[in-house]
Amino acid sequence: MSGQTVTIPDDRAFASFKAECLCEEGWTQTYNKGGITVWTQVLEEGKSIHKIKCRMICKDVSAATMYDVLHDIEYRRKWDSNVIETFDIGKLTVNADVGYYSWSCPKPLRNRDVITLRSWLPIGNDYIIMNYSVKHAKYPPKKDFVRAVSIQTGYMVQTQGPNSCILTYMAQVDPRGSLPKWVVNKASQFLAPRAMKKINKACSKYSEWKQRHNPHLKPWLNPEQTTLTTIPLSELSVQRAESLEKIDESSVAETHEREDSD
Repeated sequence: MSGQTVTIPDDRAFASFKAECLCEEGWTQTYNKGGITVWTQVLEEGKSIHKIKCRMICKDVSAATMYDVLHDIEYRRKWDSNVIETFDIGKLTVNADVGYYSWSCPKPLRNRDVITLRSWLPIGNDYIIMNYSVKHAKYPPKKDFVRAVSIQTGYMVQTQGPNSCILTYMAQVDPRGSLPKWVVNKASQFLAPRAMKKINKACSKYSEWKQRHNPHLKPWLNPEQTTLTTIPLSELSVQRAESLEKIDESSVAETHEREDSD
């Protein structure tokens, strides 16, 4: 999404994202264990922008359930221990909306937040959800957070059978900071695999949870159920990294905190 004007992704954008999810050329494998593989891509040496791709084989989760879990914002607040705050701001079309998400970073780094335009599309028996950063006048950067920039981030869920799927997560993000090398290493070697495992675990408990929490409410499948206010595209602009504060955390040392158990 390199243009100046905010646009809603079209079929070509989804096809391009899918092709990159499937491509391994130009990527360096950094992790491969227990059905989870992680690749990274160095874009420019010394720059904070990084690209990461994770793929997980899920033998006991259907693609439809995975798609629901990735969409369900109420359920995310329950299972995602990194989330600080997340909410939908408004809708653009039947398959695109704008939302806010803030998350905790490994200590002692400052926490990040982001405003994104998210769009989604079922393609046959597969699904894609992807986003990129936008600006909205009512949600400026906050004093206590570093506003990160999602250049393009998303998920692809591929059906493998009635109760199995492959989840691919790909992110090109500018965290707006000169990060120490240990952060990048920790992301690919530990944080990304752990996040994938958490999603898988969340999927196994979703059906039971959803039965007790508005079981028929799935606006990502049934657009008529949404209560979000429509936002005109004119209220949005593409979030440029250059316009945000850049934080130098390159000298920050790692602290060994107790990790959540999976």
